Amino acid sequence: MFENKERTAISELGEFGLIKHLTTNFKIQHETSIKGVGDDAAVLDFKDQVLISTDLLLEGIHFDLAYVPLMHLGYKAVQVNLSDIYAMNGIATQITVSIGLSSKFPLEAVEEIYKGVELACNKFNIDLIGGDTSSSKQGLVISVTSIGHAAAEDVCYRNGAEEGDLLCVSGDLGGAYVGLQILEREKLIFLENPQLQPDLEGKDYIIERQLKPEGRRDIVDLLAQMKIKPTSMIDVSDGLASEILHICTQSEKGCTLYEEKIPIDPMTYETARELGLDPTVCALNGGEDYELLFTIKQSDYAKLKNDVDISIIGHITDKNSGCNMISKSNVSHEIKAQGWNAFKG
Repeated sequence: MFENKERTAISELGEFGLIKHLTTNFKIQHETSIKGVGDDAAVLDFKDQVLISTDLLLEGIHFDLAYVPLMHLGYKAVQVNLSDIYAMNGIATQITVSIGLSSKFPLEAVEEIYKGVELACNKFNIDLIGGDTSSSKQGLVISVTSIGHAAAEDVCYRNGAEEGDLLCVSGDLGGAYVGLQILEREKLIFLENPQLQPDLEGKDYIIERQLKPEGRRDIVDLLAQMKIKPTSMIDVSDGLASEILHICTQSEKGCTLYEEKIPIDPMTYETARELGLDPTVCALNGGEDYELLFTIKQSDYAKLKNDVDISIIGHITDKNSGCNMISKSNVSHEIKAQGWNAFKG
């Protein structure tokens, strides 16, 4: 939880004073942002098609303040939203941020969240153009809406995969889930013995994958440079298996995935084994990696075959063949979605 000797009650500023205080440092950078914070509504002007996505993060459901720093939370809340715009092969340009706060949060805590929001905006060239604040009896609530754009011919949907297309994914998978297991383990140890310090040494990469994920704007730019238009695309938020099934269902196709081709970082692999977990299962069902999963025509293979940050992990088949993974021992298994579900008790 937030520890600071300074505690300024939010009520001292009032709602409008709070918004003004939190947004003073945010500058408008895009020509598409005609009017940002400060009026009844933002005013935007786009020539392209407009892309809009919204995510809601709830304390106790989507994050645990026992180990999630508030600045990281603000950063991540923006990132998970931008990722949806990048998954449409678009460029994110604006966000709105709305926060519900319980009385336990002083002004200094909210400032930490907005520092994270500002870091994300600066890194990805995003304008904060509005939002809302409210009191909350359920703890901390953060809702972010992201807005972006793309030329009509560049927009990528989930339903465009064709038989024979190659299944590709950026980066590596499973790290965010394994990082979460480490954080949960250390939380339990701390609750049993508050004198013990968390043992996170050597786990920096997977902890960061969980606490500070990065939307893959660079992959959108890279594909444009390579002159590759994916036939379908989705971001990996709920696990590789779930996202593959989304593409196949929407495209009315099947697929063959190869276990040995799934990119898993050595730290993810080794830590999963230490925890008694199957690294492949972590990649398939873990989620929160925010990598981009996409399909391309076979004729585009030569353009990206040497890119170290993109892995070709399978191909699209006809619908009747189903969705299957060929294991390292060459056994075919049906792919099932067992990813994270916010509505499970």
